[in-house]
Amino acid sequence: MSSVADDSTTLRKGAPGAIGSYAALGDSFTEGVGDPAPDGTFIGWADRLAALLGGRSPDGEFRYANLAVRGKLLDQIVEDQLPRAVDLAPDLVTFCAGGNDILRPGSDPDDVAERLEAAVARLAPEVGTVLLCTGFDTRGTPVLRHLRGKIATYTAHVRAIADRHQCPVLDLWSLRSVQDRRAWSDDRLHLSPEGHTRVALRAAQVLGIDVPSDPDEAWPEPAVRPASEVRRENLRWGREHLVPWIGRRLRGESSGDHVVAKRPDLLPL
Repeated sequence: MSSVADDSTTLRKGAPGAIGSYAALGDSFTEGVGDPAPDGTFIGWADRLAALLGGRSPDGEFRYANLAVRGKLLDQIVEDQLPRAVDLAPDLVTFCAGGNDILRPGSDPDDVAERLEAAVARLAPEVGTVLLCTGFDTRGTPVLRHLRGKIATYTAHVRAIADRHQCPVLDLWSLRSVQDRRAWSDDRLHLSPEGHTRVALRAAQVLGIDVPSDPDEAWPEPAVRPASEVRRENLRWGREHLVPWIGRRLRGESSGDHVVAKRPDLLPL
């Protein structure tokens, strides 16, 4: 299993690894879109991380809140979710935000990062530990590969912000396993259940927790598919997912306007 010493940090409240409460802030990535539960809601990496953390606590002592809402921009997350996290004052907060801002036409990653740092400076003194998330490397993703430079710039800012505020970093850019197509759902914009699982395992590693499997474990060799089948799949993806997504971005629409946080209070897992 690869070392994560460069990204890990001792938790500032309690002993290393002692996490009794956790709140997740963010957008669709943290809400868990792409990882459906049987009841029609989503699970996602944050819920899976909470399960790993809860498994290390005595029964009934671990509490968890997922405040993330799909489609939200950084300023909306700061306005709606951050005050709730401050009120809850958990041992751990995962703060993954800014991705939707970066994907908008004309956005400036330097400006987004400046606003992210202001939020971290406000949040960090009020909670135990704030874990920040970088962007994914989109070099192999259709359309989004053209935004790779902006995402890389924002990722560099996130790491610098984390250094200045002593925050651990969930480095999604370097997580090689999520470069595989199977780590992504049909829309190719959100992780699949296995992709969310890999991210949860990586987040746990960053927090210094032993995990049951390596998040960067190689995928099995994929089956060889006829080129005609791949072309049909790409055309269907473009029609059903890409074109509507581009339209929403150009219109400045959010997909989270009518969604509420799925677990708004620190409750036993």
